[in-house]
Amino acid sequence: QSTATGFKQHVAKMTVTVDLLLGNIPARSTFLAPQMRHALAPYLQLTQSVKSGDLVKFDQTLQAFAKQFQDDHTYTLIMRLHHNVVKTAVRTISLAYSRITFADIAKKLMLDSPEDAEFIVAKAIRDGVIEAVLDHENGWMKSKDTSDVYATREPQIAFNQRIEFCLDLHNHSVKAMRFPPKSYNKDLESAEDRREREAQDLELAKEMAEEEDDGY
Repeated sequence: QSTATGFKQHVAKMTVTVDLLLGNIPARSTFLAPQMRHALAPYLQLTQSVKSGDLVKFDQTLQAFAKQFQDDHTYTLIMRLHHNVVKTAVRTISLAYSRITFADIAKKLMLDSPEDAEFIVAKAIRDGVIEAVLDHENGWMKSKDTSDVYATREPQIAFNQRIEFCLDLHNHSVKAMRFPPKSYNKDLESAEDRREREAQDLELAKEMAEEEDDGY
């Protein structure tokens, strides 16, 4: 367990980075292992900023540990995480505000212009990240009320996932039950063989009885 520590740490760093790029949040236990605690400390801060959608903390972490990320050969990948942080921040904003202007969104996301904010929000709506509508004339985003989960597509998605699971389970069960033709009864005794065996047993019993009578 104590060998190849450097290799294990490098693998852990790459794994955390790739997980974040895929939209997953690594388990906290990953960063608390004794051999990993110090080596993954910058990646823990990175994960926290991505999870919370905190662009300020993300930029601060990137600047503070840029040299280490470059030495780990993860800097280029981590730069791509900015998009994930922005998506999380947009989702947080949509939940916190029923209506907010593009200018305010640009300020919170540290963007150059309200037009950039409008583009990012439009993409988030198209990708299904948030439930909102854009008012181009007034220059704001209005979040949809998603308090009623049954008014969204979540029940349909969950129901579809359960159906697919049941169908997969059925298909796997059918495959597991397949067997070669007639192989299930190859070891079973036929009626004719059973009658012949019983006749032989009866004949043997008669011979044994006759031998006992002759002995007396």
